[in-house]
Amino acid sequence: MYLLGEQPAYADQLINRLQSIPSQLLEGLTPAGAPIRVERSDDLAQVLPGNQLFLIENGLLHALVDERPLFYLQEGDLVGLRQGIDLPSCRYASEEPLSLIPYQRSDVFQHIYASEQRQELFIQYLVGHTALLSDALARLKQPEIRPATGFQHFAAGEELIHQGDEADHVFIIIEGHAEAYVDGHKVGDVQKDEIFGAMAVFTREKRSATVLASEPCTVMVIPKEQFLSLMQSNPRIAHSLVESMARRIDLLNKEVTQLRLPREA
Repeated sequence: MYLLGEQPAYADQLINRLQSIPSQLLEGLTPAGAPIRVERSDDLAQVLPGNQLFLIENGLLHALVDERPLFYLQEGDLVGLRQGIDLPSCRYASEEPLSLIPYQRSDVFQHIYASEQRQELFIQYLVGHTALLSDALARLKQPEIRPATGFQHFAAGEELIHQGDEADHVFIIIEGHAEAYVDGHKVGDVQKDEIFGAMAVFTREKRSATVLASEPCTVMVIPKEQFLSLMQSNPRIAHSLVESMARRIDLLNKEVTQLRLPREA
């Protein structure tokens, strides 16, 4: 097995070690038939018997999990271990001729269990593949975002942010309710679960409004660098922010319309 993408430093040596194990596991066991040749296949499971394991004699086999290319198998790899287990779908596809040596699945496991040495090799084979996949997951997974400042509590009437201050953080109200003021005039409400303070972070300008707690509030405070990273890694945060801004724009439009109506009358 060879993972797609960047490999850790130890991977090549481990992969070479893993490639040599299947032939040792099958040593002394008679194949179930002549090698099977597959010219090209979008789904190998559709053309191979389900009660056999296969040693790749030559060729390259691509593995797709949830239709995403993850790794490929090559000469010396064992195919078919996933059969009979309720696991996420893994589709094997070949874009070039492939030669597979078939072995009866039950015979392979009996052969392995008959020898402590082969049992140990089989464990090494499974653990080695698990280590490679775990490393790939660790490198692909976005780092967890933890707010450096954490949670803060505000009593009713306290300022959460002050108009004119530098914009170093973004805020989310976990519990409570707040109100936004510009030059002493109320311009809106900040509800539970709403993100606020992000506009100044994006524009790199100073705070355009003061936000006061209208009742006791618990607020998550996120440094701007971490918030920008979170926006990139979690589209739901971006969607929530867009919804929040859209509501505020709608409220401002209504207020402007109401202010203009008396003049037009």
